[in-house]
Amino acid sequence: MRFDWRAISGPALTTATALMAIVIDRYLVAVSYPAPLFVCIIAFAGWLSGLASSLISAAIAIAFAALFVFNHRAAAGYDIGDLVRLATLSVTAGATAAITGLLRQRMMDAFASERRHFATAARLSAALDQFDIGIVLLDSDTRAEFINRAFRDYFSLPDNKADSKPPFIALMYHGRDTGAFELPEEELSAFIAQRTEMIRSGDSTPINIKLAGGKVLRFSCTALPDGGRMLSFTPLTELVRHTDDPAKAEYYRSLRGGGNRGAAAQLRAAE
Repeated sequence: MRFDWRAISGPALTTATALMAIVIDRYLVAVSYPAPLFVCIIAFAGWLSGLASSLISAAIAIAFAALFVFNHRAAAGYDIGDLVRLATLSVTAGATAAITGLLRQRMMDAFASERRHFATAARLSAALDQFDIGIVLLDSDTRAEFINRAFRDYFSLPDNKADSKPPFIALMYHGRDTGAFELPEEELSAFIAQRTEMIRSGDSTPINIKLAGGKVLRFSCTALPDGGRMLSFTPLTELVRHTDDPAKAEYYRSLRGGGNRGAAAQLRAAE
């Protein structure tokens, strides 16, 4: 048990209540059996500090109750009724201490586990933000639970919109409105409808998406066990590297789904 104000508050309050009851009963007015008040204090101690504090409070309460009953006896000793009252208080106080203490322990364990979970999620999010692969995690309703930095940069997605958990179709419309896709305007509606249906069905067939800035992204969808989706947008524009043979430029452009946009710069770099 930690010896801080939370740990000692229950036993201290139980002791103070017992002493006050003794003083009032002896010098002012007769006090009735304070067992219900002790049970409330024991429950408070268990909620505030845990099992050890509530058990100590219960022991103090039972000891005081035994003294209180003894002082109210005309003759020395205890009769059957007194023993029954003390036994009832002992069982109630012990059960209250155990239940509240263990419930608090479970609650604290749950909080600790949740903190570890959030810490792990934060580290994972930070790691995914370092990738040049765009990552989007969708829930079972196709709302974005996580969007990494690369995706936000590729599609010029503001942080406030990305963090608002938009549905996937809203992300597609954002790309349309900002002119992110290298597609004729009359083809955009069909393109968005096809991609949305692909996500909903969990189609994992990879496709290439051409962006207006000359980048090409390999898009793929992975169905998750909870009904969600993981979307990845892998950049292919760097497939023509400095060490590649310029004579095979057409081959590399075909791999990246390319066309001629940006090819001259890549070929000059290769030469």
